[in-house]
Amino acid sequence: MAKLAETYGTPLYVISEDTFRDRARGFREAFESAFSRVGTEVSVYFAGKSFLTPEVVRWVREEGLNLDTASGGEMACGLRGGMDPARMALHGNNKSAAEITRALDAGVGRIVVDSLPEIELVGRLARTLGVTAPVMLRVTPGVHAETHDFIATAHEDQKFGMSLAPARATDAQAADALADDSSVSTQDVADGSAAAELPSAAMRAVSACVAHPNIDLQGIHCHIGSQIFAAEGFAQAAERVLTFMAEVREKFGVQLPQLDLGGGYGIAYTEADTPRPAQEIADALAQAVQGTCRLLDFPVPHLSFEPGRAIVGPAGITLYTVGTLKAVTVEPGQARRYVSVDGGMSDNPRPVLYGADYSVVVADAKGGLSTGDPVFSRVVGKHCESGDIVVNTTYLPSDLTAGDLLAVPATGAYCWALSSNYNWLPRPTVVAVRTVDGEGQSRVIVRGETEDDLFARMSVEPADSPDVPGS
Repeated sequence: MAKLAETYGTPLYVISEDTFRDRARGFREAFESAFSRVGTEVSVYFAGKSFLTPEVVRWVREEGLNLDTASGGEMACGLRGGMDPARMALHGNNKSAAEITRALDAGVGRIVVDSLPEIELVGRLARTLGVTAPVMLRVTPGVHAETHDFIATAHEDQKFGMSLAPARATDAQAADALADDSSVSTQDVADGSAAAELPSAAMRAVSACVAHPNIDLQGIHCHIGSQIFAAEGFAQAAERVLTFMAEVREKFGVQLPQLDLGGGYGIAYTEADTPRPAQEIADALAQAVQGTCRLLDFPVPHLSFEPGRAIVGPAGITLYTVGTLKAVTVEPGQARRYVSVDGGMSDNPRPVLYGADYSVVVADAKGGLSTGDPVFSRVVGKHCESGDIVVNTTYLPSDLTAGDLLAVPATGAYCWALSSNYNWLPRPTVVAVRTVDGEGQSRVIVRGETEDDLFARMSVEPADSPDVPGS
């Protein structure tokens, strides 16, 4: 670690290519083996939003995974990295016409539609291009995942997907539902008798897709959230969505061939976190899917899964250099030492966004081990925010000094991806490391920004400009 910091500077993101590949392969093999035993095939999509560069796309491709993208930019990165567009998916709750058109032109394998208006937009663009759009419908199964509210995505009151719950005439959805269902009279709405008869947004979406000549409805997608440890929520979502797919078959005579259960598998940020092995997750989901399909007399569909954090999170470490150290009295008789580092919320905003916890270790630049007593500490960044916390509560040795090196593990996911230039800090370099023939190698996969990069897109008037006050 010290050699990397000396070579590339700090803050520094370090991504282990070996760990990434091992975990990607592990998830693919776990799901393939679990679902082969229940007689179906699976596709594993890497959730690109967690960490995506053209080099990472190459790793994903070579390990036999597909790629899940959430914007036109991520889609462009996938294409630049050589991913077969047929192995890519385009997500997003507010896709632009340009993004959808690019996906259709490129031959992206699936467009995950998030709302009723998007169905009309996708169909119209596909008709203009003379193609058929491959569509998955994202639904919200009403499962409340045990995670932070900002990363829970399957409850009703949020921006993603279409509800499986029947619409009520007194809801805001009612006007749209009535426009689609001429059998419901305004009198029925007035007296409430139509409330239970209105179809769910998800069922109305199926109806719109089935009726459109330029849409190929391939299946249903759901995603209950992120950083989840228990498999029960995933199994419950599978049961609800499979039940919906059986209802679609009964209502429309359409056997949807695919089910995507998303991702969200948790990782260990601290010793308190207890993630489940990939094989255990896969086996539990295969059992739940098989059991539900038997009850419904429904063929087990092709399954898809979207791990992101679970693959790249443990592959990443961030290195920082210690600056100011300051002792602060917490309460009588107890002090906390604040350890300031040369990065912070601009390279990892997760603590301030979600209250995320991390651990930290000393990576002594001299290569030795500290013998200092542990001191109650908080690692903080250099930004002008009191919430700029890197590690909230930890113990670091008493002989820690300015210039020492700290390493924060499990920063591969949603750190570089969410990074910013707050306080005009340049984004750090990203280095990939790997072992070849027993020798460690490192290489830059994302160049760190410079001050010139920060100014490159800005217009600056000359100092003697007449528009400058006082000139």
